[in-house]
Amino acid sequence: MDDTVKVKKMLFTRRRFLAGAGAIAVAGSGLGGYTWLIEPGWLEVVRQDLPVEGLPAGLDGRVLAQLSDLHIGAQVSSDFIIRSLVRLTALKPDMLVITGDLVTCHGDEQLQEVARVMRHCPIPPLGAYVALGNHDYGQGWRNIAVADALSGLLRGLGMTVLRNERKTVEGLQMVGLDDLWGPNFAPESVLAELGSGTPAIVLSHNPDAADRPVWAGYRGWILSGHTHGGQCKPPFLPPPLLPVENRRYTAGAFDLYDGRHMYINRGLGHLMQVRINARPEVTLHRLVRA
Repeated sequence: MDDTVKVKKMLFTRRRFLAGAGAIAVAGSGLGGYTWLIEPGWLEVVRQDLPVEGLPAGLDGRVLAQLSDLHIGAQVSSDFIIRSLVRLTALKPDMLVITGDLVTCHGDEQLQEVARVMRHCPIPPLGAYVALGNHDYGQGWRNIAVADALSGLLRGLGMTVLRNERKTVEGLQMVGLDDLWGPNFAPESVLAELGSGTPAIVLSHNPDAADRPVWAGYRGWILSGHTHGGQCKPPFLPPPLLPVENRRYTAGAFDLYDGRHMYINRGLGHLMQVRINARPEVTLHRLVRA
């Protein structure tokens, strides 16, 4: 091979390498832009049936909406949360539950913003029910004063905050557990009050609570959040990072094989602005008689 042919071959190989590197850089830039700018603000409305044993006939076919992990604060666009709440209002659910982490804060510095944003949240005909998450207790997840102030604010907006408490809604028991990582996780008494066969739905922010020996024979649905769906989920693979001990608990519906089922909502907000295959979610559960 003469020198001219060698030079041409080297130039062709270098051009192919540079073209390939450029394509990879463009693709990487596009993927980065998508995960940062597009998917975190691309709301998905998920619809599913929620079969409840002994569901009162008057609730059959009613729609229960679930929100979770709004993380109102510096990391999440309040405009996006407000748009999501306005969209939810247009969907006209019969009932609303929020499964924790409404705010990300050190102390009470974000509570005014929570009040501004949550004024756009619908209060459906059958009510809005809230269980707290770990971030609702401020930095370190131990500040009871922050959780108390947040609870008072939400009640002032017409919501029912359930902290190891239950409320009867047209014959259905709505139960809210305080957060597993917070200072007030004490679900034993309220779960023990649920008699066998009592139609109920339990709100529990952290899905790991489902594995604690506190359920007193409860059979029914647990609605959770906390995981954000892992935020980054490779195709056909589980998310590499999940804030749970039980790595099975990612997002969606799970059979717990003892008469209980759990649904994990991917949440609206985030702690880091990145999502891949884990779009922010509003869930519409259609209550049906099991």
